[in-house]
Amino acid sequence: MFDEKFEAYWREQVRGAEGQRKEMLGRDLTGTKILLQTVLLPVFGTFDGLVLEHEMTSLSGVKIYGDVYCPRLRTVFEEEHYITHAEKMTRGRFSFERARARSMAALGLVYYPYGRDELERKPDWCRRDLYEFIGRVGSASNTGLMRLPVYEREVVRCALYWNDSFDLAIASQWLQLGKETTRKILSKLEAARWIAPVGGSERRCHRFMLTGNAVSLIYGDGTRTGEMF
Repeated sequence: MFDEKFEAYWREQVRGAEGQRKEMLGRDLTGTKILLQTVLLPVFGTFDGLVLEHEMTSLSGVKIYGDVYCPRLRTVFEEEHYITHAEKMTRGRFSFERARARSMAALGLVYYPYGRDELERKPDWCRRDLYEFIGRVGSASNTGLMRLPVYEREVVRCALYWNDSFDLAIASQWLQLGKETTRKILSKLEAARWIAPVGGSERRCHRFMLTGNAVSLIYGDGTRTGEMF
């Protein structure tokens, strides 16, 4: 399923690419696919808005590229393999990578690398790390999340860091409120499509998960609806 989605996404990126970026898209993207499959797609819920092999101009005037760029977060995500980025790195390459990171900083971008080993061995930890980053960015920039009533906002915030489905009892603990009051708050979030039921039956839902709208709130972009993490 992922391979089919990635193939369509990759072809779309290639159609809009020119010159050296198009050549970069034709190279081995195994590491980038692992980054997308284990972290970025589960967290963002979609490939929309993510740019493969994002082209930038460095401080020295040469073209540099980032594995995956998220414009809404102004962040460049990268997968780095120990063998190619450490064990076999030359002094010249080491200096180039430091200059590259400085160039991204000068462009006002966040450089957010993941090691191949942690992507493969600790994917849950990697996703929690990204959720934490998104939450901090959202809090700092006073985005759409802050427009929610305080109890609804707290459910979204806690669920974001929880990184799993949650039930009424868990939400009650987060809010320190009775179950009936909490149930009404969850109903409002479900009606607004910030959370969606999982499991249970048509008449009775046992657990909930955030939808893609929750991350969109953090971004300050309320255009996405109903995408599950």
